[in-house]
Amino acid sequence: MSHFFTTEHVANAQIQLTDDERQPCEVWTRVMGYHRPVASFNIGKQGEHQERRFFAEQRGAS
Repeated sequence: MSHFFTTEHVANAQIQLTDDERQPCEVWTRVMGYHRPVASFNIGKQGEHQERRFFAEQRGAS
């Protein structure tokens, strides 16, 4: 028996983390040509970042 997992096993796995196992995720964004962590923004810029909307551009007929 193999000790390796197939992609199907991983996709069907139910992973549950407790709160003490979690860690904060640092979010970075590109501002004026360079990348900065959002946590370093002032309160106004953080609010502006939260209001951003993401979209998927539709492909046009070629």
